[in-house]
Amino acid sequence: MKKIFWLAGENSGDLHAAEVLAELNKRGKQYFHFGIGGKKMEKQNFVSVFPFEKFSVMGFFEVLKHLPFFLKVESKIKEIFLKENPDLVILVDYPGLNMRVAKMASKMGIPVLYYICPQFWAWKRKRIYDLKKYTKHIAYILPFEKDFLRAENIDSTFVGHPIAEEIKIELSKEEFAEKYSLDLKKKWLGFLPGSRNTEVKKMLPVYFETIERFDGQKFEFLVSKAETIDNVFFRGIMRKSSAKIKIIEQNNYEMMKYCDFLVVTSGTATLETAFVGTPFIIVYKTSAISYEIGKRIVKINKIGLPNIVLRKDVVPELIQNEVNAERISEEIKSVLNSPTKYNEMANELREIRRILGGKSAAKETANIIEKMLNE
Repeated sequence: MKKIFWLAGENSGDLHAAEVLAELNKRGKQYFHFGIGGKKMEKQNFVSVFPFEKFSVMGFFEVLKHLPFFLKVESKIKEIFLKENPDLVILVDYPGLNMRVAKMASKMGIPVLYYICPQFWAWKRKRIYDLKKYTKHIAYILPFEKDFLRAENIDSTFVGHPIAEEIKIELSKEEFAEKYSLDLKKKWLGFLPGSRNTEVKKMLPVYFETIERFDGQKFEFLVSKAETIDNVFFRGIMRKSSAKIKIIEQNNYEMMKYCDFLVVTSGTATLETAFVGTPFIIVYKTSAISYEIGKRIVKINKIGLPNIVLRKDVVPELIQNEVNAERISEEIKSVLNSPTKYNEMANELREIRRILGGKSAAKETANIIEKMLNE
């Protein structure tokens, strides 16, 4: 039986990898899938060798604090490679650790497929040379990455973006309203604080302050809770707000679709929201140290993936010190109170669906995996 080692270190990677695993499982061939991944991958006969939640770290300073853990992980992976000698290593996003694992695997003669490559076009541009050196193939998900990869003669394939097949709307607006006791006559404001505890800890209190600036008689307030967020931790923060807030745990895509406006913490959710098409704003806040480091090394002037993909400023972005209740509420009102602005943004966002849709990332990536295993 062929052995495939996977490394997906965060929630979005777990979801994207699980879709590929499901596709491979459908095809009937027997592979042993193991490595680092989350609950969604485990549901697809994946064997995890490390507690997944420990990998959800974001920001330069935060990663530095967890360095002993990551060094231990690297050492363990090397042992696994020596003992198991996998037929293929598949790395999913998560470049901090995955780039080092790519180098390790390559030096040991194990072929590497990188699915969802590092955003080298934004920062650490030299990574493209390491990708060329240490990977056998790259399955990329953003169309404009083609120009960079082809320029370096890197074997690569555009597989489409995984969100195109992952976003499923299962409830009508009326069914969704009934499930969460929402008033259809009110406007709905949605807040997505992120999929990491550190993000939620920073963003939820700011979102509460923002909510307090709106009339509960006219608005419903929805806050999403990712399944990666600890329940006790989340409820503890929620108790600090006196506002009438509805927690959305299982129907994030319905929330994105049916809200009148959304406030979304920077990350994969921004692209998902853009794909669904509801107007929103992007917010991003990290530790002061991480922000200062980031300012000096990031080479692009946008942080939101929708704006990067569209190559223009469509969705407003609030960064670091701009992330406060006053600025967020101003941006919400600016768009909601102007039908022209609102409709312009909604029309621009339709282009995201055209650019990213049209292919099945799971099927395309599964094809690449099978081809590499047969070579």
